[in-house]
Amino acid sequence: MFTGCKQSSQTSNNSALSSDVASKVYVAPGEYDEFYAFVSGGFSGQLSVYGLPSGRLLKVIPVFSQDAEKGYGYNEETIPMLNTSFGFIPWDDAHHPELSQTDGETDGRWVFINGNNTPRIARIDLSTFETAEIIEIPNSGGNHSSPFTTENTEYVVAGTRFAVPYPQKDMSIKEYKGNFKGALTFIDVEKESGHMEVAFQVLMPGFNYDLAHSGKGKSHGWTFFTTYNTEESNTLLEVGASQNDKDYIAAINWKKAEEYIAEGKFKTIPANYAHNIYDEKTHVATSEMKKEVRVLDPAECPGLVYFLPTPKSPHGVDVDPTGEYIVGNGKLSADLTVHSFTKVLQAIENKSFDGEAYGIPILKMDEIVAGIVEQPGLGPLHTEFDGKGNAYTTFFISSEVVKWKVGTWEVIDRIPSYYSVGHLMIPGGDSKKPEGKYLVALNKITKDRYLPTGPELNHSAQLYDISGDKMELLLDFPTIGEPHYAQGISAGKVMSKSKKFYPIDENEHPHATKSESDVKVVREGNIVRIYMTAIRSHLNPDNIEGVKVGDKVYFHLTNLEQDWDVPHGFSVMGAQNAELLVMPGQTETLYWEPKQEGVYPFYCTDFCSALHQEMQGYVRVSPANSDVPVKWAMGDD
Repeated sequence: MFTGCKQSSQTSNNSALSSDVASKVYVAPGEYDEFYAFVSGGFSGQLSVYGLPSGRLLKVIPVFSQDAEKGYGYNEETIPMLNTSFGFIPWDDAHHPELSQTDGETDGRWVFINGNNTPRIARIDLSTFETAEIIEIPNSGGNHSSPFTTENTEYVVAGTRFAVPYPQKDMSIKEYKGNFKGALTFIDVEKESGHMEVAFQVLMPGFNYDLAHSGKGKSHGWTFFTTYNTEESNTLLEVGASQNDKDYIAAINWKKAEEYIAEGKFKTIPANYAHNIYDEKTHVATSEMKKEVRVLDPAECPGLVYFLPTPKSPHGVDVDPTGEYIVGNGKLSADLTVHSFTKVLQAIENKSFDGEAYGIPILKMDEIVAGIVEQPGLGPLHTEFDGKGNAYTTFFISSEVVKWKVGTWEVIDRIPSYYSVGHLMIPGGDSKKPEGKYLVALNKITKDRYLPTGPELNHSAQLYDISGDKMELLLDFPTIGEPHYAQGISAGKVMSKSKKFYPIDENEHPHATKSESDVKVVREGNIVRIYMTAIRSHLNPDNIEGVKVGDKVYFHLTNLEQDWDVPHGFSVMGAQNAELLVMPGQTETLYWEPKQEGVYPFYCTDFCSALHQEMQGYVRVSPANSDVPVKWAMGDD
């Protein structure tokens, strides 16, 4: 009886049912979620897609890491996507997804995400939910403050977290100060195709550039980067990078940069970086090494960059929907400082400078501050907006989300998170048109939130209802990898663009087989190409002979299906990579190097029909010096 009372008490105090929040996250079988949430996978190198409000995992998109489930980074078509100036790098630390925008509003075309370790930016096509392009960032180390878009996706930006020697060279680490530099990269995004190119870099002092956001509305044409370690310390940064009372927000006038580029005020600097593009028509990725980059030096380009003093060690920098207010989240500050873009322009016009750093003017702080949110919490990190005049800031140390009023700077609500919240996301919360119904907190530590799974637990995301005056916790759910940041968008903006299959007559893969009558096996020296098709419920050909030990065998598999959600898989015994997962109308290639004589089965790895088990075949491997002729068959053919 006492146990029963205790359980009853816990239910009334803690259960979602006690306030009927369960009904707010329930999505009935067969119904769709209201929003897509694109959540970074952190050290998984992936991007995960969840439905909101249900918290259901819809898809994991491999970006910077190989994925055996989909064959990404294993099949011959996508291996080039992971090429870099360092060679084939099948992993990265993916931090910040960012949706493309039109007129400051998310448009559902693409989502960009950064690779933090080997500096890269990727573009995911939201018609296919697949990685379409990856570009490496030269002169950078720790590509953290990226890939935040401008108002019309003119650019995605990429700032270096770690300053590095510029140009990169062997030198003593103790010579850091003045010799290490930070490059802020502006990547042009072609309006129709989305193809990316490094447009220019701004050469900055050797500070750490932590995060960024671009202006909107009245501040369109500017991008703001937080800095820390303005001390230019090179060791024990927890002490060395916390000496100055203030650090800076670097305000970059990219419209002015375009003028300087047009005037030829840049320097062309040798560089070496990879640009990898997946062609949706050929279904093949290519990799090109680029050899130079255009660089602007602020000391030689007046009006290009200004420093906005802000409380020390700022992490996030966020711009409200109007573009007027710039929030600098100083981790070591007890207050939250908000700058006014109008006052920034006035200070620039009046030359209200408080000295300079490496030729970059420092604006007087008391002339650019719009207001201060006083003692809102401990360890502010990130701020987003609901479109109703309210801002929401995460506080890492006090583990809470705090709601405050833009303009009056008063705290109006707070709610705990579990535990150590980092980023937060409101769908459209960093755009001109937020959809302020839900807020997702992305937490660093999970501890007792889920059933134990050994020493490590998956990280946590928590869903809050922010439609009313008070925030209400609705749901928490585990996430893939470490969720640094997320972006949300109304489902309707994406669903209408979603591809269901690839038209087979548009397949321009160089080894496509568009009809069963065209299947074949071709030997070219020790290279054997098997042109194979898949359709419910057979692989054609399914009996292959004439392959020899040591041959380089390429299975070119074309999925002949022209129906939604009918992929076919493929694997062969002894393959030293991963399966293929081939979408309807698509062609992919598995490379196989047989090591031993014998007869080896291959089969469809993805369930496709009632006769899925029968979708199999054999390849005969003969000795290297044999004269067994190449032949192939299916049934009586």
